[in-house]
Amino acid sequence: MFFGACLFGTDRPSSCEDIPRANGSQERSHTSSRDDIDGLMNHPSQNSLVIHGGAGVLIEEDMSAEQRKTYVAALRNALLSGFGALRAGGTSLEATETAVRVLEDCPLFNAGKGAVFSRDGENVCEASIMDGRTHAAGAVTLLRTVKNPISLARVVKDEVPHVFIAATEAEAFAAKAGLDIVDPSYFYTEHRWKQHLGEFSTPDVLSKDQEGDDVPPSYWVDPYPRGTVGACAVDIRGDLAAATSTGGMNNKWSSRIGDTPMISCGTYAENKVAAVSGTGNGEFFIRYAVAHDIIARMKYGKVSLAEAADATIHDTMKNAGGDGGVVAVDAQGKVAMPYNTSGMFRGFIKDDGVPHVAIWDEWY
Repeated sequence: MFFGACLFGTDRPSSCEDIPRANGSQERSHTSSRDDIDGLMNHPSQNSLVIHGGAGVLIEEDMSAEQRKTYVAALRNALLSGFGALRAGGTSLEATETAVRVLEDCPLFNAGKGAVFSRDGENVCEASIMDGRTHAAGAVTLLRTVKNPISLARVVKDEVPHVFIAATEAEAFAAKAGLDIVDPSYFYTEHRWKQHLGEFSTPDVLSKDQEGDDVPPSYWVDPYPRGTVGACAVDIRGDLAAATSTGGMNNKWSSRIGDTPMISCGTYAENKVAAVSGTGNGEFFIRYAVAHDIIARMKYGKVSLAEAADATIHDTMKNAGGDGGVVAVDAQGKVAMPYNTSGMFRGFIKDDGVPHVAIWDEWY
């Protein structure tokens, strides 16, 4: 999972424009103070769901009000969809898979339909999911034809004797399991293609005559996050789960495997402790086993979720030069969402069914 510089331009994918507002209400403005949000995050809840849509260099002044509404609506839609499963008595696994599928289907985010391109011009996806009750997990990578990698990860968890499978064998299993298989062209989006070409372009490489829709200039304004999507939940039974999905790093080697499908690095869940999903510079999440590190601080150091997550993200990761963030929920339904970048697409919802969403400091 990777983020990259993220400035905000004027174009956006049309399929995310008409996402319904929370509970059918009008778009809320800055709804809560920082103290109010902290109180809500630290309040216990039988059902609790937290999500992220990527962390990175997000410049607030470069995002228009309309673009902000679109992202806020997309995040709320994922929260409400996942929470619907919890409210109906479903499991935390169902809630996290549902929320992540919504984000995978939205081209705004770097997962599924919105996946970035590799250096070879391919969309190569990966995902993982973990059940905190049993420690069962499923992970998949090097996927080019599976519409929703997170659903394949869950089927792997349930039906395969291995935790982690990849590439054509994983795709063949997905087809046999009845999951949606698509032509690789399904993942093509113009904005991701521009990102792919844009990182190769410099003022010395592109002349004015070359600039255009197919070959963007080096200063092309980039409005789309390149990070990961993820969700964590606790259900009414006290069971925890975490799920994460990504298109990986823009212009990565096509065979590169990031932290997202690596249990303990980008995804981890353990009942009576917490569930964690990460986004950021995947190489550092792998080196420092970030998701498990947070669990271990809580389990053995006897600290709170907020303390553990802050220490890992703001101390361990930052001191090592790793940028990113996590979303997490503990066994009591308390949530944490620390990040050491300028912004992170994130949100949470608890027993009252009210979604809370943020990109920077303001909450909606």
